[in-house]
Amino acid sequence: MSKDYYDILGVDKKADADELKKAYRKLALKYHPDQNKDNPEAEAKFKELNEAYDILKDPQKRSAYDQYGEAAFSGGMGGPGGPGGGGFNPRDFSGFGSAFSDIFEDMFGGGMGGGRNNGPARGADMQFTMEISLEDAFKGKDAKMKVPSVEKCSKCKGTGSKSSGGSQTCTTCDGRGRVRAQQGFFTVERACPTCHGEGEVITDPCEACNGQGRVRKEKTLQVNIPSGIDQGRRIRLAGEGEAGHKGGPSGDLYVLIGIKPHKFFKREGSDLYCRVPVPMTKAAMGGSVEVPTIEGTRAGVKIPAGTQTGQQFRLKGKGMTVLRSSQRGDMYIEIFVETPKNLDKKQKSLMTELDETLAKSGKHYDESEGFFQKVKDLWSDLKES
Repeated sequence: MSKDYYDILGVDKKADADELKKAYRKLALKYHPDQNKDNPEAEAKFKELNEAYDILKDPQKRSAYDQYGEAAFSGGMGGPGGPGGGGFNPRDFSGFGSAFSDIFEDMFGGGMGGGRNNGPARGADMQFTMEISLEDAFKGKDAKMKVPSVEKCSKCKGTGSKSSGGSQTCTTCDGRGRVRAQQGFFTVERACPTCHGEGEVITDPCEACNGQGRVRKEKTLQVNIPSGIDQGRRIRLAGEGEAGHKGGPSGDLYVLIGIKPHKFFKREGSDLYCRVPVPMTKAAMGGSVEVPTIEGTRAGVKIPAGTQTGQQFRLKGKGMTVLRSSQRGDMYIEIFVETPKNLDKKQKSLMTELDETLAKSGKHYDESEGFFQKVKDLWSDLKES
């Protein structure tokens, strides 16, 4: 009787790869022979699950199964398992490596196969943060930074060996770089603990690097910071990362830019914002104020009479440099009207007189007069209702 692989895994025929894997993982763990030592049917069920998942996880095998069913793999057709199909037999379960490797990493944290990898390998990339001022971000600069690094040992030229013949094949793994160990129902492959997956051991290690082929050093790098750079940008220094393994190329070093808070300006893209306090009298009568600019000069801003807190005035082209451009953003002055404090007797008397004069003539405070008129209207409505 033909098997329904979808039914075995308990999924719909339209199930995607994630649904298949999730269903398989759940059932494989449930029927694993190590978890069902007193259930002789568990092993058969476990094999059946592997057979089903091994077919359905592969798009080509799944397509053949959807068209021809189990017969596509029985050797009676010209499909993937037939006379011209490469001899695939889903019932060959020696080790269950093909299907069960999909959940093996979740269970044991490693793969089931792989050989040694003892050739040259690229060094790791590195990243360091450099904090600069807003002025430096505006103008750009050439900066120097010291970074800890791993460099190729100059004495052994990265080989780790004191002499040219100072290494031999690892006897623990016979040069394979991998060793096998039995874990319950499975044979698991891991990196050789003696040679750490290299397949060979250094018998005459270099004294300068202790056979590692690389040494730790601090180096000074020149970093070109372009004008207009923003917070969070990265500058790549090719080949300045960790030295490669066994003569491999070095990785890259990335400089992550951080910008220190400024005592006057707040940056938003290429625009700058500056909060400027203005005395109540100047805001009422009008006048002008001088404000700093990012290039270190001063700019005059005219304050019209009746200026209120929160009003903004734009200084066009006085903002930040735009990265890789000759253009500049704008600078916005945000006004904060400051009320005087610590008045003496005479000043209080003058303020009282001013307040009475303003109250008599009216139409001087748009916000407060409008607000209190709305309050009066609200109270009137409440009394009427």
